[in-house]
Amino acid sequence: MRAALQRSWYGQGRGWLLLRPLAALFAGVVWIRQRLYRLGWLRSEAVGVPVLVVGNITVGGSGKTPLTLALIEKLQQRGLRVGVVSRGYGGQAEAYPLDVGPDSHAREVGDEPLMMALQSGARVVVDPRRPRGARRLVEQGVDVVIADDGLQHYALRRDAEIAVTDARRGVGNGSLLPAGPLREAPSRLETVDLSLVHGPGADFWLVPGAAMSIDGQGRSRELTQFVGTPVHAIAGIGDPHRFFDMLRGLGLDVIEHPMPDHYRYRAQDLDFADDWPLLMTGKDAVKCRGFANTARCWQVPVRVAFSAGCDARIDALLDRLLGTCRAA
Repeated sequence: MRAALQRSWYGQGRGWLLLRPLAALFAGVVWIRQRLYRLGWLRSEAVGVPVLVVGNITVGGSGKTPLTLALIEKLQQRGLRVGVVSRGYGGQAEAYPLDVGPDSHAREVGDEPLMMALQSGARVVVDPRRPRGARRLVEQGVDVVIADDGLQHYALRRDAEIAVTDARRGVGNGSLLPAGPLREAPSRLETVDLSLVHGPGADFWLVPGAAMSIDGQGRSRELTQFVGTPVHAIAGIGDPHRFFDMLRGLGLDVIEHPMPDHYRYRAQDLDFADDWPLLMTGKDAVKCRGFANTARCWQVPVRVAFSAGCDARIDALLDRLLGTCRAA
């Protein structure tokens, strides 16, 4: 049902038309909520340090997490202590706010927060109440907070917003949930500080690095070394085919295993009746490292590459963000 609905959102079928009354109701709720915050009847909380929100107006993957990691690196290069606050989608902790560290488990903190903590070295806190999580980071001494997937979470006051749109999927049929993939109207993109498009030849795109063993022992293997033999590719991300297409673009013979976003893996999910290598995203690897056959399982790290114009716009935004807040 969910897969069929998503196909209709992106041009395959017209079943979404039956859901337009529900989408109109959802749009009304979104409008009222935004209005209440603008009028001050609902209040946004400031936390005392610059807050940069990274998000999108669609459900599903658009490249937010790799972009967040790139922004963390840019801020760290400026000598700043960076903190990330996240909802921790997919995690089920007993209490919040919850610090994310190398020994955390994705079942508690969520896959993306754990991956960001492991890859960036930044402080990461998960909390459904973003202001409370951000205050926790400030107590820990961070200089700037990035709110991951926080565009619609107005309770946390922000100093700058970046919205990300996937080049291939765009805004789908342009309808709000559940008739379409939108959390807010497309006009919301006109109100953010930067609206970036993710995809080949767009504002930024992803470049794969050498595959890394998921056992933490540091074994690596160039992806071109997998050419000539079939490889299993597993991806539990918003758009799994983006990962599969990336591997095929390098000449790999890919056997696809798309999984739902934030899928909770079991050992049998990785049990195939052969000895061919298994490649997965970093988001998948943090959930499989405890039980995967490390001899055949590899994660494929990615880094963000920016167009020259996008890189300059991001640096200018960071200058403005940090300069304005320091002046205040």
